[in-house]
Amino acid sequence: MQWETVIGLEIHAQLSTQSKIFSGSATTFGAEPNTQASLIDLGMPGTLPVLNAEAVRMACQFGLAINAEIAERNVFARKNYFYPDLPKGYQTSQMDHPIVGKGYLDITLEDGSTKRIGITRAHLEEDAGKSLHEDFQGMSGIDLNRAGTPLLEIVSEPDIRSAKEAVAYVKAIHALVRYLGICDGNMAEGSLRCDCNVSVRPKGQTEFGTRAEIKNVNSFRFIEKAINYEIQRQIDLIEDGGKVIQETRLYDPNKDETRSMRGKEEANDYRYFPCPDLLPVVIERSFLEELRASLPELPPQKRERFQSQYGLSSYDASVLSASREMAEYFEEVAKVCGDAKLAANWVMGELSSLLNKEGLEIDQSPVSAEHLGGMILRIKDNTISGKIAKMVFEAMAAGEGSADAIIESKGLKQVTDSGAIEAMLDEVLAANAAQVDQYRASDEAKRAKMFGFFVGQAMKASKGKANPGQVNELLKKKLEG
Repeated sequence: MQWETVIGLEIHAQLSTQSKIFSGSATTFGAEPNTQASLIDLGMPGTLPVLNAEAVRMACQFGLAINAEIAERNVFARKNYFYPDLPKGYQTSQMDHPIVGKGYLDITLEDGSTKRIGITRAHLEEDAGKSLHEDFQGMSGIDLNRAGTPLLEIVSEPDIRSAKEAVAYVKAIHALVRYLGICDGNMAEGSLRCDCNVSVRPKGQTEFGTRAEIKNVNSFRFIEKAINYEIQRQIDLIEDGGKVIQETRLYDPNKDETRSMRGKEEANDYRYFPCPDLLPVVIERSFLEELRASLPELPPQKRERFQSQYGLSSYDASVLSASREMAEYFEEVAKVCGDAKLAANWVMGELSSLLNKEGLEIDQSPVSAEHLGGMILRIKDNTISGKIAKMVFEAMAAGEGSADAIIESKGLKQVTDSGAIEAMLDEVLAANAAQVDQYRASDEAKRAKMFGFFVGQAMKASKGKANPGQVNELLKKKLEG
């Protein structure tokens, strides 16, 4: 039987406010356990929440960026459940009246095509605390620093049909919230986490299959692996005569499998009701228009501009606009060197390779945009060759200064004097007289292969400093002569 996968994602983005959604407690990551939890976060009797206006502003920014309906009146509700890291016994969230309604996001697939993914809603809520199991020998510790941190939960329509599409969508959301500056997107620290709702159905069937929800997956790679495992698990189960149970599952990256966590609750299991301590939030049109006017250039617009302004390919523009920091770095390099294509090649090539190897983000790059642009200028004016440029780049990465300083101190300036190159070529040809005779006696096909040998000997003799173009031109004349 042919199967179709149906996937819907719930992404939880921690908003980059300085204080929590209903209290003045700090939201800094990594503080000592339970040092950033106030009486309000602990749900002590007599305390009252006060809504953080900055969280509302950030949610509205997101709504505008996905072309969504934004509710002029939205209401907070209590979601009731017991868990040790939820000291109040309920989570303040939004149910029937979320702040952001229906919108959409266009994603780019591997083949370069685009697909529109519907977004059902995005609502504000508070995060729970964190249970720690590693250091307590059979017990769990509770850290409530995270309790009350503002979350924006972004719920997609079930429009996604493969694990790769799911990853493309999460990456697009990740880029968008970072462009907007509303979430740092640090998945390792839990700033952006994903719940994956996965089901399968026979191809051609319109009715959805029973779904399982994989909770709190926190990397692009794990999202893809968890979904692929779950798809195969469900297909195998059905084909063996079993039934998929609606449940919550966890992904274990060490075993590369999902395992059952608990039966899936429905909304009525949580006994939602409007929060009696918080008034409805009323958002004025004038506020939204001010926000709309202040939105930054977003990834789709930046991709289009990179193609039209710099003449970049669709692929290059997509890579360079994947994050706001990458786009800003590239534009600074292009501005310094005046050659967008060379700038793109170096940023996507040597620089990205260095960052991947060292595990660094672009804003941690040991080579500044100004220094990289300055080095590309020296390639363009023939001061150094492309090969020597790689040596200069390595030296810049090691903190040895600007390209000009390194070229000067290491004597790397390219030899462009025709007389000097000719003299060096004469020595190379004299030292390889037998090969010269063989070259001249050969046919065109063999000559083409042997020519590379002479170029290599010439560049070796010049320690890579001779201008490659001049070497090729003069060498050809001498060999033909």
